[in-house]
Amino acid sequence: MDILELIQKRYTAKKYNSDKAIPQEKIDALKEILRLTPSSINIQPWKFTFVQDPEMKTKLASVSKHNTEKVNQAKLLIVFSVADDLDAFQKVVDNELPEARRDWYNQIRASTPEADLKVWLAKQVYIALGVGLTASVALGLDSSPMEGIEADKYAAILNMTAYKPLFAMAVGYASEDDFNRIEVMPKSRRSLENVIESI
Repeated sequence: MDILELIQKRYTAKKYNSDKAIPQEKIDALKEILRLTPSSINIQPWKFTFVQDPEMKTKLASVSKHNTEKVNQAKLLIVFSVADDLDAFQKVVDNELPEARRDWYNQIRASTPEADLKVWLAKQVYIALGVGLTASVALGLDSSPMEGIEADKYAAILNMTAYKPLFAMAVGYASEDDFNRIEVMPKSRRSLENVIESI
């Protein structure tokens, strides 16, 4: 199946089969794919937390607003977080990035208000979400992007201090009676001529 067919097939699962396990090799592939996600100046200001432990998922589900059921049902929850403590992230930059990238980031940090810098870093994490959604369908998995989480409570439950959760993605196999399946609820997008401009 080519990439266009995969994107045509992909949809946001609303109900998961809680009995069907995800093969470990698919979870490992998702980890590596997210690690390889591109970012501006290759800054990689993220942390991806893979949650499979049922007890931890239950705690996170309780602070997931209207997404509680999906979090409880899906076999995997990936929490996408952004570097929030800029001094702590500076150590990551200094220790893990090559000199050219480090210098570039330091110039940006020195000339950008902290609030604007944090917005820029958060935008990079959204790139990873798009990669994660596409990778999931390519691996034969269903997924649901979820901004509907209580980020501060997620951070407390996951004991995060240097990173801030932005959103999560439920991953698993959709239930046969998921009302949002393509066969039941055909994909609805604006027409190509209204969203694509060719010059």
